[in-house]
Amino acid sequence: MGSFFGTNIGVDLGTANTLISVDGKGIVLNEPSVIAKDTDRDVVLAVGQSAKDMLGKAPAHIRVVKPLEEGVISDFDMAADMLATFFKQMMGQRGKIKARVAIGVPSGVTEVEKRAVEEVVTNLGPKEVYILEEPMAAAIGAGMDVDGTTGCMIVDIGGGTTDIAIITLGGVVSSNSIRYAGDKFNDAVMQFVKRKYSLLIGTKTAEKLKKEVGCAMADLDENGNEIIYTAKASGRDIISGLPKTIDVTSRDLEEALAESVDVVVDGIKATIEKAPPEIAADVAENGLVLSGGSSLLRNLDKVITKRTGMQVTMAENPLEGVVLGAAKALEDVEKLKIYIKKSRR
Repeated sequence: MGSFFGTNIGVDLGTANTLISVDGKGIVLNEPSVIAKDTDRDVVLAVGQSAKDMLGKAPAHIRVVKPLEEGVISDFDMAADMLATFFKQMMGQRGKIKARVAIGVPSGVTEVEKRAVEEVVTNLGPKEVYILEEPMAAAIGAGMDVDGTTGCMIVDIGGGTTDIAIITLGGVVSSNSIRYAGDKFNDAVMQFVKRKYSLLIGTKTAEKLKKEVGCAMADLDENGNEIIYTAKASGRDIISGLPKTIDVTSRDLEEALAESVDVVVDGIKATIEKAPPEIAADVAENGLVLSGGSSLLRNLDKVITKRTGMQVTMAENPLEGVVLGAAKALEDVEKLKIYIKKSRR
């Protein structure tokens, strides 16, 4: 595919998934943020889904790593190798990024953590690199009017962080970055299944259960009765040490995820409490927008409405909001520089 000359590239280097969007082509890459490396030969064996399939199954000489934890780079070298491999897959072996790149990071990261992300991308040779905070990117990606005088609220629940922000006049006036999101939801499911069923399950099984029967609140039929969904979970029985398969219900998952839902709702309330009264009034009137992969937990929007009294709208492309917003922000670089400057205050 060669080099991307004079192109704008948006990157969402997420804890769970990495997405890359290219001007005029849309999203060209959406893969799990996982890398597998042969440590004996110092060779990258796989990235993305093929690496994720190796999690928990690789022999000692193969390191399978998620190089981001809670929204930040926890293993710099592995993150650099992973991103470089993704770009090679996208552009061909000899490809160079002769382009502007905007990359989303959680709003709570330190300047050191921001620089680590910037360095990983800069090593790939782009023309310019811009670091944009994820709630701003997600709001732009969701089509919200971030430059208007009316305060708008975005809640972006990813794999590693939940980023909450109230935005007006191109700047964030109140924000909260909680290192509690999809990965912690998975941990909660694993702990619950262990506690209730004496069964040890892996992260992939927990994620499958969350997607299949996970909910923040039960669905009800037309008569007001709870609808219970069931899914199979396989793991190792703690008592016998042997493999076992059980049925796990949506009621189980509601209980398992109750604390996680509380954390998100409390974060939303805290962000509103920090906002100036006039802007809080805007948000009360217009509600909030939910974005990010973990916002897709069944009935989470209903629970937020029930507990805050606010109208909740799902972003049109919740999984792609940050990367689409990052790419869109590059269409007006001068404005993008203002967004970045305002977020540093």
